Amino acid sequence: MRPVWFVLAACGALAACGDPAEQGRRAEQTRKAEYEIPEESLFDLFRDSGPKVGTAVSGEIWQASLDTLSFLPLEDIDPFSGVIITGWGRVAGDPTPFKATVYVTSPALDARSLKVAAFRQQGGRAVPVAEEDNRRLEDAILTRARQIRIAESQ
Repeated sequence: MRPVWFVLAACGALAACGDPAEQGRRAEQTRKAEYEIPEESLFDLFRDSGPKVGTAVSGEIWQASLDTLSFLPLEDIDPFSGVIITGWGRVAGDPTPFKATVYVTSPALDARSLKVAAFRQQGGRAVPVAEEDNRRLEDAILTRARQIRIAESQ
C-alpha cells in the first residue's frame, strides 16, 4: 500500500510544478481551436471564392440567336451551357409549327461554335427538318452575330 501512496504523492508534486499562467494559455488555445472553423471546410461552399466566372459562349452568337429566333416563344435558355430552346411557333407563310434548339459551344465567333437543330410538327410529333434548313438558320444567326460585332466595335 505504501508504494501506491508514494506514486500518487509524486504525481501530485510533479503536477504542481507547472506554471499556472502557461497552463491557462494552453487551455485558452485549446478552447479557441475547438470552436474555430478550419481553413477548408464544408462552409467554403457558401463563401465568395473570388472573381466571378463569365459564360464560356460567344456573346455575339448568343444575342444573334435570340434576335433571329425572336418570332418563336422561348421555352428554356441557359447562358452558362449555351442552350436556347424555343417553343412551337409558325414561320410567316408556312402553316406547319416549327421549333428550334440552339447550341452555342465556344466563345469564338465561328461557325464551329454554333449548332442548330430545328423541328417541324407532323402528325403530333417533332420531325427534324432537312440539314440544309438547319444550315440556313445557322448562316442567318452568324450573319447577325457579325453585324452585332461590327456595331460594337464602332
